[in-house]
Amino acid sequence: MIKKILSCLGKYKKYALLTPLMIIGEVILEVFIPFLMAKIIDVGITNSDVAYIAKIGALMILMALVSLVFGALSGRFASLASTGLAAGIRQKLFNKVQDFSFANVDKFSTASIITRLTTDVTNTQTAFMMTIRMLVRAPIMLTSATIMAVSINAKLSIVFLVAIPFLGAALGFISIKAFPRFQSMLDKYDSMNSSVQENLVAIRVVKAFVRKDYENEKFEDAADALMDAQVKAEKIVITNMPIMMFTMYSCTILIAWFGGNFVITGQMQTGELFSFISYISHILMSLMMISFAFIGIVMSRASIKRIVEIFDEEIDIKNNEESEVKVNDGSIVFDNVSFSYARKNDNLTLSNVNFKINSGETVGIIGGTGSAKTTLVQLIPRLYDVMDGRIIVGGHDVRDYHLDTLRNDVAMVLQKNVLFSGTIKENLKWGNENATDKEIINVCKAAQAHDFISSMPDGYETDLGQGGVNVSGGQKQRICIARALLKNPKILILDDSTSAVDTATDSRIRQAFKENLNSTTTIIIAQRITSVSEADKIIVLNDGQIDGIGTHEELLKTNKIYREVYESQQKVVA
Repeated sequence: MIKKILSCLGKYKKYALLTPLMIIGEVILEVFIPFLMAKIIDVGITNSDVAYIAKIGALMILMALVSLVFGALSGRFASLASTGLAAGIRQKLFNKVQDFSFANVDKFSTASIITRLTTDVTNTQTAFMMTIRMLVRAPIMLTSATIMAVSINAKLSIVFLVAIPFLGAALGFISIKAFPRFQSMLDKYDSMNSSVQENLVAIRVVKAFVRKDYENEKFEDAADALMDAQVKAEKIVITNMPIMMFTMYSCTILIAWFGGNFVITGQMQTGELFSFISYISHILMSLMMISFAFIGIVMSRASIKRIVEIFDEEIDIKNNEESEVKVNDGSIVFDNVSFSYARKNDNLTLSNVNFKINSGETVGIIGGTGSAKTTLVQLIPRLYDVMDGRIIVGGHDVRDYHLDTLRNDVAMVLQKNVLFSGTIKENLKWGNENATDKEIINVCKAAQAHDFISSMPDGYETDLGQGGVNVSGGQKQRICIARALLKNPKILILDDSTSAVDTATDSRIRQAFKENLNSTTTIIIAQRITSVSEADKIIVLNDGQIDGIGTHEELLKTNKIYREVYESQQKVVA
């Protein structure tokens, strides 16, 4: 687990290695300063040797200054290493999420992924800095100060040699108890972030239904649950400080008592006792640093585990990296295809689906809610993978293509239209980043978007805001259609993409497709019969299975479901 985290250091690895070296230099110099102070007291002051005092004092000042430089450098290098590690982890997490299939994304909630990219990475960054600073400095200081203290008076050293196992046992107990509580706390973070995200995305709905009080109460419950989890976790951790302070003060009192008696009886010199107390302070401070770092690592262990869960997540769809197969045309064949989101044969979303679409055909898909229309078209660009059977696009199984090759020739306008922060032109160029203004205008005219875009004060340079908040649902749909057309794909999939536009505009869009997309296979999922009535063929889905295939006229005669939908819509029109 740690190895996977450290692999994210990249070019900052040198700073992670330099930090301990600087700390070693700093600690060695610090350890010798009390020793020199003892010499000043026991030799210089006792013998009234001013020259000796000045010489040793100057050496102490020099060592302190050099130690300060080492300390400053270690701080800088540790900061660079930890921030570099955090950047590397975030980049690796983001890259992994980008490679996720829809099935992988479904496994982790959006709020949970965001928490892992923010809170969990910050916790890991803090723990790493503690590790390369405190957990390097403290053991070295503890070891060297212990050696010096034992060399001064071995009997007096027994005091802190007893204290160390006591502290170790206490820290072990705290670690065992605290870890599951911090893991639970991070789960509560996910829940709270999910509540916030849902509220912000649906803020217009909240206001329209006057549900502010309900949302406030829901957030308060999530925040209270997080607070309770934090209190429960940190209630264990805070016992570390009183245990540490009790141990420190106990050691100090015992050393002052026994050390004073040793000086009185002549077993120690005054300078040695002074030096010994300094070393004891170093030892106890080292133990405190170890305990702080240890607690920090316990707190971050849950975060590290959650980060590594993303790293270790097996990508559901395997990319054929070596493939050089090209999409020859827009032909599509479903050969006995079955699919399940749960990956179980007893819970199939699509069952034994068979049909063929010739290149350049326009195909409509009709079916009730939950009939798996969207699922079916998402299998074409391998947003999900089939469980059984195969899908052939352009003469090859979709699994034979490199994913980029396949998806570059399949354009989808999803059921949920998504626009990004930036201008209209920037959003359109997702379809083709090298598109000229003329090409952009042409596709917008085909999608019936040019007129309303031109009427805006800044035209194509109009800033859409996050998620396209500055345009209506119908306008957003038409921009998304234009973006897909700009790819000049071999296959165009429109998943209920004109549901928010009026029938006249819908008709003009379909007419533009007929004139401009002769060689493009067009698949239209729609609720309105009028949107697919002129298609070359129409597929009727019912409960994940094909109920009928044919033209509008054929299905009116042969398919009960299609006829019922048509008649119900005709009554509404009448």
